[in-house]
Amino acid sequence: MNMEFLQHYWWILISLLGGLLVFLLFVQGGQTLLYTIAKTDDERNLLVNSLGRKWEFTFTTLVVFGGAFFASFPLFYSTSFGGAYLAWMVVLFCFVMQAVSYEYRRKAGNLLGEKTYNIFLIINGVIGTICIGAVVGSFFTGNPFKLGEMNDVTWMSPWRGIEVLFNVANLCLGLAIFFLARTLASLYFMNNIKHDVIYERSKKQVLYNSIPFVILLLAFLAIILLGKGYAIMEDKSIQLVPYKYFHNLLEMPLNTLILLIGVIGVLFGIIKSILKPHWRKGIWYSGIGIVLAVIALFIVAGFNNTAFYPSYTDLNSSLTIYNASSSLYTLKTMAYVSLASPIVLAYIFYAWRALNKKQIDIQDVKDDHHAY
Repeated sequence: MNMEFLQHYWWILISLLGGLLVFLLFVQGGQTLLYTIAKTDDERNLLVNSLGRKWEFTFTTLVVFGGAFFASFPLFYSTSFGGAYLAWMVVLFCFVMQAVSYEYRRKAGNLLGEKTYNIFLIINGVIGTICIGAVVGSFFTGNPFKLGEMNDVTWMSPWRGIEVLFNVANLCLGLAIFFLARTLASLYFMNNIKHDVIYERSKKQVLYNSIPFVILLLAFLAIILLGKGYAIMEDKSIQLVPYKYFHNLLEMPLNTLILLIGVIGVLFGIIKSILKPHWRKGIWYSGIGIVLAVIALFIVAGFNNTAFYPSYTDLNSSLTIYNASSSLYTLKTMAYVSLASPIVLAYIFYAWRALNKKQIDIQDVKDDHHAY
């Protein structure tokens, strides 16, 4: 295992964790639908308890994603968190609000009341998904920073990361992730909840949210594929090259195939769920598809001599998998530890199936004294 192999290996693992995180954002998407799909308190409690069985998967994956990035590419961690800390604080605060809401929402005697915690969940679902999508979009569009001789970061914007929302491409991806999360949540409700009315409302939301998702995603792809990208030149300098990300797709056909399979899986799950009555498996086709698609997009951003965290104010401060990675010893040691990942994934799969042995209904929520 040489240095270059390990750098690529760890970027693939980061891409996998990113794909899983985007899929699990269906929890956030479901929280934004509490007053759309549910019309009564009992129906809202049913949605919250369906999501409450899964929200810790999303939270844990976010932490693992951040931890893996810190361990394998620490310069990205110090640059992004050290410079764009306002954007990350917004995301982290939204997830803290979510954890508090699931813990105290229906606790007897809570001072804020159930409705307040519902609002907190909606805020987490809206702001959390859009901000995460916009930050990932900046992997393609760039950020305003400059690194010093000791890799100290100077952020060239007073907005401290919030400026990612001012870029059209970033905003398109952020909103696409928001509507994707709502689409996946609707598919999840169709699969997990035993309630005919909620099933039909969820099917409508699949249609209503998948259309803007597809439009916004196509807009993002058009902007980045037809624009300039940040390429590593032979002398190790960073330059803007026309159609860089489009060339990455052409020059990495296997990755492009993965992207196409992912997109087909997402669309198949959505379309069949809309057209076929009483079909409940759309979440799995679309979920696996989105994981594959996100993996492919991350690889487009980091492989083939591309800067994965570019700086548009100082091109040569841009971060690549080569200049931002940990030492050979650290990457190699962690690579051995990562071999235990299949065991962790098997446990998650087992826990998910245990929680999904049967569809949840309103009576389950009423009878469960530990309900959210």
